[in-house]
Amino acid sequence: MDLRIEKTKCAIRNAFLQLRSKKPLEKITVKELSMLANINKATFYLHYHDIYDLSETLERDVVQSCLDGIERPENIFKDNKSFIKELTESFVANEQLIKILFEGNRSSSFMDLFEEELYKIIYIAYPDYQPSAENKMTMTFLIYGGYYTYFKHHEQSINAVFDVIERFSDAITEMHKDQ
Repeated sequence: MDLRIEKTKCAIRNAFLQLRSKKPLEKITVKELSMLANINKATFYLHYHDIYDLSETLERDVVQSCLDGIERPENIFKDNKSFIKELTESFVANEQLIKILFEGNRSSSFMDLFEEELYKIIYIAYPDYQPSAENKMTMTFLIYGGYYTYFKHHEQSINAVFDVIERFSDAITEMHKDQ
């Protein structure tokens, strides 16, 4: 990619994150973003349709970054403990961006996107996988439960939070295997 384009996109993204950390998405205008990024509005529209397009692009980027932090996402079935540990560590590594981009009325969007992308990875690793409704509910519970437990209690010792999440996910996984 052309270095000028890369610098412009970086300036747009940085300006957006700066604004988004201070105000809701709906209150950010292309005009103020362009001024902060030191570009004109036409330049913004060369790269994004609108503020929502930019936000969605950044949201998908942070979800992908979280997934990239999981070395072996297919371990969700083979080694649940390792998967949950990597998942939680990945959330920790991306915590600031998650908090900025998915604040307010966007908070549930992160997990929706994350679960959607995780299923894509699972289907690549296990093309014949046809989850039952119960399997889908179990996975949703583990993913959302781990995520919200971490963010609700992250001010505690991180290792203590990891330990609780791992123990609960192990217990749920074991219970699910018995059925």
